[in-house]
Amino acid sequence: MRNILPFLTRIPVKGDFEKARSELWAFPLVALVSSALPILILYLKLPLANLLAVLALYWMIGLLHLDGLADWADGIMAKGDREKKIQVMKDVNTGIAGLFAVVMVILLQVYSLQFLPFYALFLAELNSKTAMLFALATKKPLGNGLGAYFMEKINRMQLALGVFLYVLLSSLAFLTDPLSMSGVLGLVFGAYIIRLSLKNFGGINGDCIGAVAEIVRAGSLLIMALAVSFLA
Repeated sequence: MRNILPFLTRIPVKGDFEKARSELWAFPLVALVSSALPILILYLKLPLANLLAVLALYWMIGLLHLDGLADWADGIMAKGDREKKIQVMKDVNTGIAGLFAVVMVILLQVYSLQFLPFYALFLAELNSKTAMLFALATKKPLGNGLGAYFMEKINRMQLALGVFLYVLLSSLAFLTDPLSMSGVLGLVFGAYIIRLSLKNFGGINGDCIGAVAEIVRAGSLLIMALAVSFLA
C-alpha cells in the first residue's frame, strides 16, 4: 500500500513507481488514510465542519482528480466527433462545463455532509477509490499516460482482492448503520461515467478516472443524504 499512496494522496512518502502497479488492489485501503482527517473534523463537530472536512479532504488527496473532472466534463460537452472531444478534453484551458462540474461536485459534498454521520465521508471515499479500480479494470486505455501504465498490470486477482477489501470495510459501517447501505448505490455513478467515457472517447485516461473518483464520491454522499432525509 505504501507505494500507491504518493499517486492517490499528498502524503509525503516515497513510493516505487513499478511496485505501485502491483498494489492496485489497495485502492480501497487508501480511503482509510485519505478520509482520516476529514472524519476527525466531522467527529469533533467543529464550526463549519462540513466545509472544513471537504477542504481537508482535498488537502489530503490534492486537486488532480478535480482537474481531471473539469477536463472530462469539457470533453463530454464538446460538440463534434470523437477526435474533437478528445482534443477538447486534453486542452489545458478549462471551459464552462468543467467549471460547472467542479462547483457542483464541491457543493454536493459540502451540503450533503450536514445530514450525515461523521463516517459517511469514509464510505464515499471508499466508493470513490473502488470505482477508480473498476475504471482501471476496463483495460481500455486512451493514450499512453499513467492510466494506461496501471491498466497494463491490473488483473483478476488484484480486482478480486480490491472488491474483497471494499466489502469488508463497508460491512463495518453497514452493521452500525443499515441506512449507510444506500451508499453502495454511489458505485452506479462510476459505472455510468465509465460507460459515458468509453462511448465518447473510446477509452479511459487519467481525466476519466479523475471524473469517476469525484462524481462517485459526491454521488455517494448525495444518495446517503437523501436516504437519511426520507427514511430516517
